[in-house]
Amino acid sequence: MPKQFEYLSPEHVDFFLDNGYIVIKNAFTKERSAEWTKDVWVRLGIDPHDKSTWESERIHMPWFYRETIATFAPNAWAAMKDLLGGEERINEEASQWGDSFIVNLGTEHWENTEPLPPQELDNWHVDGDFFVHYLDSPEQALLVIPIFSDIKPMGGGTMTCPEGIELIARYLAAHPEGVLPTGLSFTPSTSTYEKNEDHPDYWSHLKEIKRCKQFVEMTGEIGDVVLMHPLMLHSASKNHLRIPRIITNPPVSLKEPFNFDREDPSEYSLVERKTLKALGVQRLPFKITTERRRIVPARVLRQQKMMEEEKKRLAALSEKERGGGYNAVMVK
Repeated sequence: MPKQFEYLSPEHVDFFLDNGYIVIKNAFTKERSAEWTKDVWVRLGIDPHDKSTWESERIHMPWFYRETIATFAPNAWAAMKDLLGGEERINEEASQWGDSFIVNLGTEHWENTEPLPPQELDNWHVDGDFFVHYLDSPEQALLVIPIFSDIKPMGGGTMTCPEGIELIARYLAAHPEGVLPTGLSFTPSTSTYEKNEDHPDYWSHLKEIKRCKQFVEMTGEIGDVVLMHPLMLHSASKNHLRIPRIITNPPVSLKEPFNFDREDPSEYSLVERKTLKALGVQRLPFKITTERRRIVPARVLRQQKMMEEEKKRLAALSEKERGGGYNAVMVK
């Protein structure tokens, strides 16, 4: 008997199993988006109308506010529960989003030029720089992209490679010892090599992407939310239009690791089904051979510094100028 879902249609399910992603249109309102983004330029200390102040191509901002997904984007939350096998499997900490915007401003060099072939982009990776990766890792259960600015083709939308899910799944299945995220690469966690690239099983995303031919640029409108398989290879693209692109990329985690060896096949989540499909099997008794552990990525230290700088800029605004806050949790 087909499983009943709260939000996803049969077409959504088939598309996700074939392509590894779905798009939830109008998952949150333009009004709520405007509330969240109204201080973004003050926080950054740049003028959105003066490109001479745009000193960085891409900026990963820390978060100040958080709100439950269920209230901010209820349809996206329903779809996330459907993809992951139910709310009871999702870590409660993963039920909120924050204003940790990723702003792609582009550069003068790439403005109004022809786009690069996707294989030549320089940012191909799999999300999760804060833990040792296994095939069943619960720390990164979905790749989520809420869109806070309209994104046109060539406007800096995230470039994805659905073929990459199979490549990454097979690599992780072959490494139950886990692999370390080493920049735009993976290195077996038990490696004793001084240089990561000297390990015979070192994996370079930038090298392996050359094998792929299927790419999708994630364009969309304010309020859309893209939900992707956690092993989706993706890259920042060049913002040739130099229209500021604003998204977030909140992690979603599970209470327990993915399970690819369930007695009852109907209990597989859609993400688990897509992983098994990528591996070409119906069941896999996967067992890790080392202890799961977290990593403190360098970006955390950078964002802590950014947060202090943003606090000073925001403090310079009067409450009247800010027009009040919004109903969320603020970092003190």
